[in-house]
Amino acid sequence: MIRFEGVIKRYGDTEVIKGIDLEIQKAEITILIGPSGCGKTTTLKMINRLIEPTDGRIFIDGRDIAQLDPIELRRNIGYVIQQIGLFPHMTVAENIGLVPFLKKWPKERITERVEELLELVGMSPREFMNRYPSELSGGQQQRVGVARALASDPEIILMDEPFSALDPITREQLQEELFNLQQGLHKTIVFVTHDIDEALKLGDRICIMKDGHVLQFDAPEVLLKNPAHGFVEEFIGKKRLLRAPELMKAEDVMIKDPVKAHPRRTLAQAVEIMKSRGVDSVLIVDEQNKLLGIATARDISESFDRKKRLEEIYAKNVISVRPDETLSNVMKIMAEENIGYVPVTKDNGELVGLITRSSLINVLGKRYFQKA
Repeated sequence: MIRFEGVIKRYGDTEVIKGIDLEIQKAEITILIGPSGCGKTTTLKMINRLIEPTDGRIFIDGRDIAQLDPIELRRNIGYVIQQIGLFPHMTVAENIGLVPFLKKWPKERITERVEELLELVGMSPREFMNRYPSELSGGQQQRVGVARALASDPEIILMDEPFSALDPITREQLQEELFNLQQGLHKTIVFVTHDIDEALKLGDRICIMKDGHVLQFDAPEVLLKNPAHGFVEEFIGKKRLLRAPELMKAEDVMIKDPVKAHPRRTLAQAVEIMKSRGVDSVLIVDEQNKLLGIATARDISESFDRKKRLEEIYAKNVISVRPDETLSNVMKIMAEENIGYVPVTKDNGELVGLITRSSLINVLGKRYFQKA
């Protein structure tokens, strides 16, 4: 989706980005993290050409962005910053609808989009559309900032420490809302933070930078188990690294009541089941609770007008593990197969639990992570 090839950035004689190669995957949240001055914000801003590289090339969907009109490029990339940047003289509706207005969308379509996005970020259109930024709390302003970034339905969203100025409770709420939004929208999000806890909570993959170099770019599970550099280990914090995961079993960390459905359930029923539990997939089981497969919200959406029941669409070749499988092996499977979930089944195929990337980090966080 986004590829850096030998990218260098100099200011005078100072080289702040030192020949990085980086490939950001489509529909993932990629975290750029490191100490102040490491180059993470510079790297982010080169994606929408707010900063131009001195050397090297950046591609989006195979196209060299140096060959694209920078204004048009920016209008097709959402951008959320710490300072939010709402225009104080514009209403909430006008702020959110600005890019669609510049792209000459019809007025009715802009209004519909603004209302849709306010609902999406948990703000009543009737209550908030005509307010001004000064009439909003910090958390509400940041929600409007996120809505504005989504206004023209861009594939890519850049987020530069968007929650760092908020109080801890509001920040945690917005982190959770962003994660849930991503499950439904599947955007490619590049997110800058200096907070390793935030990175572990949100990232599909995390890029740790120092002095303009990429030291490690991996899934959170890999970083926690196998830091590739001494600085990475220090930055994550030795007390936060996984301690003896080979001593833990799948049954120790699994979700014991995963969302499941019978294959004869209709697609509409499956949607309601997932909505009621706040998930984007459902495990398919038979009358004996034996695992048959999985259906995702995307699978259902793509088949909704052509198929009626889950048995017609669910994926059957699902990797599963036994309850006594070591946690280190589970993590290895998830990393090697690039999957975010692993069902847990008995020898006879009976479903007993589910391990997901987020639940894995949450459970281990409670038991093994401490502030360094």
